[in-house]
Amino acid sequence: METDNAPAIVFDHVSVTRSGLNILDQVNAVVPRGSCTVLIGPNGAGKTTLLLALLGEVGYRGRITLGGGKGLRIGYVPQKLALDRGMPFTVAEFLCMGAQKRPLWLGLSRAAKAQALALLEQVHAAHLMRRRVGTLSGGEMQRVLLALALQQKPELLVLDEPSAGVDFEGGRLFCELLEDLRKSEGFTQIMVSHDLGMVAHHATCVICLKRRVIAQGPPAEVLNGEVLQTLFGMHMGLICAQDHTHAMPGAKNDRACGERHHD
Repeated sequence: METDNAPAIVFDHVSVTRSGLNILDQVNAVVPRGSCTVLIGPNGAGKTTLLLALLGEVGYRGRITLGGGKGLRIGYVPQKLALDRGMPFTVAEFLCMGAQKRPLWLGLSRAAKAQALALLEQVHAAHLMRRRVGTLSGGEMQRVLLALALQQKPELLVLDEPSAGVDFEGGRLFCELLEDLRKSEGFTQIMVSHDLGMVAHHATCVICLKRRVIAQGPPAEVLNGEVLQTLFGMHMGLICAQDHTHAMPGAKNDRACGERHHD
């Protein structure tokens, strides 16, 4: 891992146009190293598009710099994975697909099995080792996809709405797991979320996006009535203005953001 103070990601005038429409318009944003940075905004704001540009999956204008120009190892957790649920492979076999040279039908090597188990233990899912992938719930599949991303030993973990399709308790536990892993493994995390409660409690940096950057910084500073009204409309702004301290627990956010700034 790099020890300098360069940001993990710098988005410099990043624009994406599709069919003549500006999906992203001159996006300038910085993702601090070691942070949990969350992209928020309404549907169609360009959040997933910005992640896809970061991953090199869509063309863009401007510049995206990783690790101060040195690059970073990236792990990616998609919102969901298109899999044929009738496929007979187990979670262990799924995780071993790229970890051993011999075909899976010849069996898993001892080393590949050990690696798969270690990855599942990291995400508290060792009990899924022999389960068929097609039988997993949404929350269980997210943990398996996270284990697969950790196989890359990422310096940057990219997640697209990891709690989508997961119940409230499952989403909370997944966010707590991510927070523990980020602190123990030292990676930077960037993710999309629509859950403002989760953002207030777990993010250390927020990028508010509506085709362009509306605001960015620590949650306690940017999750205010004016910004939320600009993003989501008058209704959200009024709710936040009426009960700001209850909706956005600033004391915890101040601690978290200060903690990350010293990394």
